[in-house]
Amino acid sequence: MKKFFPILLLAFVSLFIFSCKDDDQDYDTYSQSRDVTGSFNNSNNYGFTVPITISSTDVVLVYRRDLNNGNAWQLLPKTYFLSGNRQLDYNFLFSTQTVEIYTEANFDQSTMSGAEANQYLNNQTFRVVLVPASAAKGTSTVDTSDYNAVIKYYNIDESKIKTYKAN
Repeated sequence: MKKFFPILLLAFVSLFIFSCKDDDQDYDTYSQSRDVTGSFNNSNNYGFTVPITISSTDVVLVYRRDLNNGNAWQLLPKTYFLSGNRQLDYNFLFSTQTVEIYTEANFDQSTMSGAEANQYLNNQTFRVVLVPASAAKGTSTVDTSDYNAVIKYYNIDESKIKTYKAN
């Protein structure tokens, strides 16, 4: 029995250490960001997808670059009110493997003028920010509508943002 005591003790201590690990800690994912540029048109049903890999509990934030508003990043969903009581909405859906970014409108988007299409549909740039669930627990302390606050809070290095071309 004396020979087995050290082995049993080591087994018990190991079991205790591994059973007490912090399950809220996420060791395999980290906050990251990706830029995607694409155009919305009738042939892609005014939407495109971006490949991602996240856990089902992670958080996805999507921002649109608004060149007409000082090159600002605006959180989706976002509604623009155009002339003639027309509304254009940007929105997104996500799963563990893709983010679908799309537009919807209360009018036929193919009737937009060339200038409107260039401003709202053609070559639009979005920033997809992936936040692990463990880090996202603090989202109540960061204003997610403020892109700069999100980048700072989650310590995302903008020099390492990958780009993706949709369509």
